[in-house]
Amino acid sequence: MADPSSYRPKPGEIPDTPGVYRFRDEHRRVIYVGKAKSLRQRLANYFQDLASLHPRTRTMVTTAASVEWTVVSTEVEALQLEYSWIKEFDPRFNVKYRDDKSYPYLAVTMNEEFPRVQVMRGQKRKGVRYFGPYGHAWAIRDTVDLLLRVFPVRTCSAGVFKNAARTGRPCLLGYIGKCSAPCVDRVSADEHRDLAEDFCDFMAGRTGTYIRRLEQQMTDAAEEMEYERAARLRDDIGALKKAMEKSAVVLADATDADLIAVAEDELEAAVQIFHVRGGRVRGQRGWVTDKVEEITTGALVEHALQQLYGEEKGDSVPKEVLVPALPDPVEPVQEWLTERRGSGVSLRIPQRGDKKALMETVQRNAQQALVLHKTKRASDLTTRSRALEEIAEALDLDSAPLRIECYDISHLQGDDVVASMVVFEDGLQRKSEYRRFQIKGRVGDTQIWHGAGQDDVRSMHEVISRRFRRYLAEKEKTGEWVDDLPEEGTPENGLKDDDGRPKKFAYPPQLVVVDGGQPQVAAAKKALDELGIDDIAVCGLAKRLEEVWLPGDDDPVVLPRTSEGLYLLQRVRDEAHRFAITYQRTKRAQRFRSSPLDDVPGLGDTRKQALLKHFGSLKKLRSATIDQICEVPGIGRKTAETIAVALAQAAPAAPAVNTATGEIMDEEEPGTTGSGGEPVTAGAPDERRGQET
Repeated sequence: MADPSSYRPKPGEIPDTPGVYRFRDEHRRVIYVGKAKSLRQRLANYFQDLASLHPRTRTMVTTAASVEWTVVSTEVEALQLEYSWIKEFDPRFNVKYRDDKSYPYLAVTMNEEFPRVQVMRGQKRKGVRYFGPYGHAWAIRDTVDLLLRVFPVRTCSAGVFKNAARTGRPCLLGYIGKCSAPCVDRVSADEHRDLAEDFCDFMAGRTGTYIRRLEQQMTDAAEEMEYERAARLRDDIGALKKAMEKSAVVLADATDADLIAVAEDELEAAVQIFHVRGGRVRGQRGWVTDKVEEITTGALVEHALQQLYGEEKGDSVPKEVLVPALPDPVEPVQEWLTERRGSGVSLRIPQRGDKKALMETVQRNAQQALVLHKTKRASDLTTRSRALEEIAEALDLDSAPLRIECYDISHLQGDDVVASMVVFEDGLQRKSEYRRFQIKGRVGDTQIWHGAGQDDVRSMHEVISRRFRRYLAEKEKTGEWVDDLPEEGTPENGLKDDDGRPKKFAYPPQLVVVDGGQPQVAAAKKALDELGIDDIAVCGLAKRLEEVWLPGDDDPVVLPRTSEGLYLLQRVRDEAHRFAITYQRTKRAQRFRSSPLDDVPGLGDTRKQALLKHFGSLKKLRSATIDQICEVPGIGRKTAETIAVALAQAAPAAPAVNTATGEIMDEEEPGTTGSGGEPVTAGAPDERRGQET
């Protein structure tokens, strides 16, 4: 626990201007981001007597080890920079809303030549019109099915569209009148785009125009005694009205607005948003968050607005946003929303009438969402806490291991040896910090063993050594230690830089779990001892009897089969095994697909296939002269010489064996070569799969 006075800025250092500040912990990780109209006044509030601070604020300032700030010219710039940094650094003590589910949208791909109507989830794409979000995908499909009678827009995939264009026959929807069939040129691209525009206008709430137009067309058709056409128009009007009934009118003046309500207690908050377009509720979504900082309802609303509109522009930001409490100050937020929309946005609290009544409905939904979230989370959180407490008690730890790292070794009869590292924090997977290793047979500059017959114990020693050497290097980057070390792991979800974001090996666990028994545990403990690390607990989980082994103990710790702690350790171990096996199989597949031709510079797949097709096999290609290689189309003399040298340097191919008959194959199948040009033995991977570890 740090003393805030140890990093408090000196008097006069903090400017009395708008800006954004960041608190960092001892590992230089950003743990809190805030903005202020006056940096001097705001930061002074954090360096008061600890007893007078809110408990969560006190935890934050004692966790931090430094504070820094950036001056901006206006409060709107501070709001934008705060949003960017929260999104970039994911600070531990900032409010972070979590979607309670993945919401589907009705999307119209206006960025295509022939726009398509479909259900979409996830990241929004440029040039696509979105409507929603909706509670269920089937609600979107029901609405689209009704509207296709009037607006027969394409709904098929690119593959179906191309196949119909190739065969000259439309799909079923084209035959029954629910698609205008642009694939077979029944309508032009411009006519189809006009249909898509009309569809979007109707979904955006401009419904009256189309209803009146169809009613007039129906009347004209009846007067001209075109009764069949009048009947079709009557059915179209009925379909449009039925689609409109699915979203009842809530605001009579065809208002476009978003309503945001917040339900909260001391620990958590739930946010509900109703999207009203054309006076009708077109979508609903909800978020929940832990209140990790002392925060008002207005501040919760401000964070919700940042998350809701931070990536939106234009009409996606409505003219009116109704909230239960206004941010303080409100002017920068309102100006920011206006910039996002490109025109005026009203941010206010509804006081009376239909809007206040609708806000009460949204508030009830928020309250119910909070109750449901707490009900769902109670058992899960309690179970995880009990599991961590049981592990701490069984292993005689000082506190519950909030961060657990587990390691597993995987190989196939000593080949393609790899290791995995998985991370669980607070009993939950932290996939962004998973790492995988290729076992090299050395630690630093010291060779440990030779040959391909590595064993799990030595591999475990290597991977633990490499991981924690990197941790020590990251920890001592102040200059006391050499920090110019090679990177030792490959993350599953991309690399991070070292400016406040998660580093590769910057944070130590409270508990290291290895997949194995007493030998693997001893190897891991020895690796930590050699590095001088004595504050990290080590244990192993043996598969056979699910026994927990501790360093130096002759007898294992046996947890009850019904123990939540044992169940958590099993989940951690199984996840490490899955991650290791996946990587090992990938490496093995790459080795089986490799060829000496891969090492020839500038020789792509097309010319490799041409060579194998011309000669029939690598064996015949290896025995060919340079002049014969030059006969292959696209192969010049210089390339032919390079190919000949590469094949000559490669190890000679061993004969392939048909394991079903024992027959030695004289000729290679084209392209069936292993590493170094060696033929892959038929059936070998399947026969040896049971020996994967």
